[in-house]
Amino acid sequence: MRRLHNMTQAYDWGSTSDIPRFLGRSGTGEPVAEMWLGTHPLAPSQVETPDGLRPLSDVAGEIPFMLKILAAEQPLSIQVHPSEAEAREGFAREEAAGVPLDSPQRVFKDPHHKPEMVYALSTFDSLVGFRPTAEILRVFSQLDSPTVNAASSTLRAKPGFKGIVRVLENLLLAPPPATEIADIVIQCKALVHDGVDIKRAYSTAAMIARHHPGDVGIVVSLLLNRFTLQPGEAIFLGTGIIHAHLSGLCLEAMANSDNVLRAGLTRKALDVDGLIRSLGAGMARVARVEAGYPSFSTELYSPAVDEFALAVTQVSPADPVGVDLIRAEHSIIMCIGGSVALTSAAGETFNLSRGDAVYTDDGDTNLTLLGTGEVAQIYLPGPNTPESELSDLVGHRPVRALD
Repeated sequence: MRRLHNMTQAYDWGSTSDIPRFLGRSGTGEPVAEMWLGTHPLAPSQVETPDGLRPLSDVAGEIPFMLKILAAEQPLSIQVHPSEAEAREGFAREEAAGVPLDSPQRVFKDPHHKPEMVYALSTFDSLVGFRPTAEILRVFSQLDSPTVNAASSTLRAKPGFKGIVRVLENLLLAPPPATEIADIVIQCKALVHDGVDIKRAYSTAAMIARHHPGDVGIVVSLLLNRFTLQPGEAIFLGTGIIHAHLSGLCLEAMANSDNVLRAGLTRKALDVDGLIRSLGAGMARVARVEAGYPSFSTELYSPAVDEFALAVTQVSPADPVGVDLIRAEHSIIMCIGGSVALTSAAGETFNLSRGDAVYTDDGDTNLTLLGTGEVAQIYLPGPNTPESELSDLVGHRPVRALD
């Protein structure tokens, strides 16, 4: 076992208090958006060794997963994650063009796809997936603007997923002027004032406008479902699912990638063609991950991807001999509540408080948790890892995981 030291990211949409409080630190007044745990080259974790701190990759190689703490005080960009083939091609293209990795114009930061799962640590709000055509038309029917009227006409002529993507493409390639977007926001606010808010569409647009006035993403948000997760609930976002997190604190378990194709609510580069191609593969499912129970103390979230599974384990004085954790080839264990002691068969013991994390490998056997608290364990699933049931968030129909 090796204790981890992890890097944070100060994106402007981050919370000034949530991650510092989670880590038991005082905030500086500056936003802290994410903390990364893994080997991604943009913010690699380090491990303690007798010779000092070394990159985690020196002892573990490149781990195929990454765990993040994410704290949103403002809406994130509206985005889609590319498929494996799209990521490889895009990364090679930008490398050949000599675009620096830290350039605002860089889209593909690595050659990997990025399926991910969100596990809520607080009430967590997101926009995820497209509303049904009929619902979008109901939302639009209460508004009057050239852009909205044109979008309604497009959808009536071409209902369904392809028509919705066509509307999105039109919005991104020819965004309405800021004055028209401002008028749409005024109409949304008036509707909310009058008690009309179809599936929170208008209040969401008004909220986003406070942070991104005049942005085409305000109009795009009217196309998207809004969902609220309660602590302990999880959703899976495969590649090709359009989404935008709005507020709250969560864990993100994902493949080891930072590739994002954006569609608004950002100052970063937009790749409209790439985003539309990612969506063009067909309607992706918006899925809640139902917990499995490998033991009384552990909930398992395994969305049937090769790169990661997430286990959340609780321990208390009711477990006097402790609780066993899952053994895996690669694993990162982070305390997300209370104070616990993690021991191994080799006699090693690490005391962990909230935000503390360790890396373990397959040589760390018989991992046992003692104390009063809760840990999240992201690990590389094996052939016998049970798959979680995924439930469609629209209608709650059982579905299979996508890429």
